[in-house]
Amino acid sequence: MSKIKAGGSSKNNHDSPGQRLGVKLSGGQKAKVGQIIVRQIGMTKRPGPGTKMSVNFTIHAAKDGVVAFKTRRVRTFTGRTVPRTEVSVV
Repeated sequence: MSKIKAGGSSKNNHDSPGQRLGVKLSGGQKAKVGQIIVRQIGMTKRPGPGTKMSVNFTIHAAKDGVVAFKTRRVRTFTGRTVPRTEVSVV
């Protein structure tokens, strides 16, 4: 017989902080050069005119102006077209 009680293993105790993703400037708001408009994982929103996308898919303003969101149809790899949101600074 063992002299020591069995130590239970703890499960489901991992918790990481949120990544603060999402839209930082909404449509109609003013944006300055380099300001973050959208933080995202993957290309859920596409960069349009007046914006640029960084390596981690963050969309920044490439010039001063007003942020605008519009839906555009984009062709996928298979050839079908799907609606996607395009972010632009005008």
